[in-house]
Amino acid sequence: MSEQLTIALSKGRIFKETLPLLAHAGIEAVDDPETSRKLILDTNHDDVKLVIIRASDVPTYVQYGAADLGVAGKDVLMEHGGAGLYEPLDLRIARCRLMVAGHGPWSEQAQRLRIATKYVNCAREYFAKQGMQVEIIKLYGSMELAPLVGLSDLIVDVVDTGNTLKANGLMPLESIADISSRLVVNKASMKRKHTRVQSFIDQIAEAVRQQEDAA
Repeated sequence: MSEQLTIALSKGRIFKETLPLLAHAGIEAVDDPETSRKLILDTNHDDVKLVIIRASDVPTYVQYGAADLGVAGKDVLMEHGGAGLYEPLDLRIARCRLMVAGHGPWSEQAQRLRIATKYVNCAREYFAKQGMQVEIIKLYGSMELAPLVGLSDLIVDVVDTGNTLKANGLMPLESIADISSRLVVNKASMKRKHTRVQSFIDQIAEAVRQQEDAA
């Protein structure tokens, strides 16, 4: 009997864009996470399960071995710190940028800036590299609202088209990092189930190459 593989994914864009890569590896979800209330989805293989969790929890599930592999945005991995994980593959999907945004450029002489973000570690590290002391305000959503109501001077958030910023009178100011989704692997699983996991990585890598060639 082959070893069980558990793959952690989040709903939405990452799930949709991961499906064709999984299909290339011969794995298809039996249930649709958008309509099913199940958190562990069966696939066409009895020994492959998909766990559907919040995007920000994917690295934690993989780090602690609750999942063998997962797909997570680079923004989430940067914030998590990547402990206990291998990151063998850039899947080149769900691309966006982690950016500083606000009403307009800030002055270096400005008094201590307040930054609203859910990317607390990334924001603190970025502004520290600029030699700036800032106050970080942790929010979980609707970042664009913070400068509008005077909660913060700037925000740090992922930007795709920039339309939401524009609609709220904000603009992207500085890019912190280009973001795409990555395949991450639990270090113990890589050792214990090496042949199975490496085969999966190779199949996904081939699927990524094919998508890039077709683009």
